[in-house]
Amino acid sequence: MTEKILKDIERVRIDSEDGIRAAAQALHEISMALGFRVAPAHDIADKRTPVDKDGHVLADEVFGWGDAETAWWRNSSIALDSPITSACRFESEPFWVNKDGFRTRLPNRYLEEIELKNFEMRAMTRAAIVVPVHMAFGKIGAVSFNPLDTGVTDLEEAFERHATLLGIYARTFIISYSEVMGGKQALPPGSRLSKREVECLRWAAIGKTDMEISMIMARSRATVRFHIHNASTKLDAVNRSQTVFKAAQLGYISLNG
Repeated sequence: MTEKILKDIERVRIDSEDGIRAAAQALHEISMALGFRVAPAHDIADKRTPVDKDGHVLADEVFGWGDAETAWWRNSSIALDSPITSACRFESEPFWVNKDGFRTRLPNRYLEEIELKNFEMRAMTRAAIVVPVHMAFGKIGAVSFNPLDTGVTDLEEAFERHATLLGIYARTFIISYSEVMGGKQALPPGSRLSKREVECLRWAAIGKTDMEISMIMARSRATVRFHIHNASTKLDAVNRSQTVFKAAQLGYISLNG
């Protein structure tokens, strides 16, 4: 890597809350120089987007998306409805996308199944280079690089030229942001799943419903839900699926059947 690239990587790396805004500004300047505006998400399962140490939304104050009610970062449904967000769950390398489909360096059949109807309205962009950021405990971030010229929808050339570097910058920014602003650890010290919580999650992992688990364990449905909820809280998971995934990563259960 050239000296400038190495310096730019360090510019977008965050080592404390005080450094968040400067790193965001650096990422903004780098992407603008390449003709893109950045749209960052540190966790696609979280309605919030990255903020500086004082809570100011970076998408508005640094990346230039504005504070309008129609701004993408105000749209709480984008995590569920956007094809871009869906793709980040099935792809770990940079890709580019427009209404005609996803383009990756290696084939990914899962992306072919994602519905692209009304793409521009649902994705809130006409085209983008996207960097998925997969982190520990099943957390997924994403950075979308959107052309400053909104009339541009073919990003093949830009993708070939810039995707690798954009991937490095995006991952450095999001991972370091998550480490600095993570708040609670993914698994708080001293927190362990109980025998009943693990048992419930083992059945949940193979697709059993709360009612089915309650019948298997000879416990009430409310008791099963209580144990799964407790496990979710301990693992700092946002839903049932992530609770199961984190429990498997930590060795409490197996996902191999």
